[in-house]
Amino acid sequence: MMNLIPKTNIDFLKYRKVFFIFSACLMIASIAAIVARGFNFAIDFKGGTMVRVSFTEPVSISQLRSAIDKYNPEIQTFVGKNMYAIKIKGSQDNVNDVKDEIEASLKKAGFNYKIEGTDYVGPAVGQDLSKKAVWALVLSLLFIILYIAFRFQNIVWGTSGVIALAHNAVFVLGIFAFFQLEFDLVIVAAVLTVVGYSINDNIVIFDRMRENMHLNPKMPFYEIVNLSINETLSRTVITVSTVLVAVIILYFFGGEVLKNFSLAMIIGVIVGTYATIAIATPLVYHWVHGSDNTSGAAVQAQAQAQNKQNKKEFKKNKYRNN
Repeated sequence: MMNLIPKTNIDFLKYRKVFFIFSACLMIASIAAIVARGFNFAIDFKGGTMVRVSFTEPVSISQLRSAIDKYNPEIQTFVGKNMYAIKIKGSQDNVNDVKDEIEASLKKAGFNYKIEGTDYVGPAVGQDLSKKAVWALVLSLLFIILYIAFRFQNIVWGTSGVIALAHNAVFVLGIFAFFQLEFDLVIVAAVLTVVGYSINDNIVIFDRMRENMHLNPKMPFYEIVNLSINETLSRTVITVSTVLVAVIILYFFGGEVLKNFSLAMIIGVIVGTYATIAIATPLVYHWVHGSDNTSGAAVQAQAQAQNKQNKKEFKKNKYRNN
């Protein structure tokens, strides 16, 4: 493995209580922002007016946006056509007023245009998709717990990983609520992407922990956790740096449509990397270590005994139900 940074020997677990307190404060602040301020929902969720406009001459999105930017519009292009869909939040009662205001702005900017159609976009579709997104997130977290529990033979590992994922998602949502950044279905996709990225980081470190438990069965679990984090630190830095470069470029050069998506990804990647090191792995240690001198072999034996007990209870309950 390429070592971007020198080999380290940082005692991450030493600061686990500080990490837990800091993360708890972040979660309380994020939840408070969500409850107190709510989300600045986009037209996907609140509904609004959509005006389809075609132009006789080529017009860029930036030119169009500068002409109607005061209405805070969402602008979509039609592939192969010199036509745009302009969406502006509002009720069904003011559809004609919105259309007239857009026309006035386009005339003032000197565009040669034609209104192809005006419609009211209801929030029903967005609400339906958001419910499905929530279910997708809940089910994915559940299956992540089961997958990690099966792979590492301990449900504690899966639960720890999912707590870290929930920590990341709530923090991203809290940022959008606090700063009242526009929240649409693209941001829902960004949150799900952050969850997928973060679990990959968790599994890499968990896998190294399991490997070190086999290689060093007598080594205290405290040292195994720290060793595993330090051994994968170079890989973590390389991965997060690569992803950050890509999303930062998207943020500055991807246009207005991708700006909030890129911001959510930047926040999610940074906090996800932190949570893997400071939340997920310390939680595994905190729940299963017993004492600082507990060996990796003892932790494995404890997990295997617990799994056998769970299987027995499952069979017993199954027999009773039958």
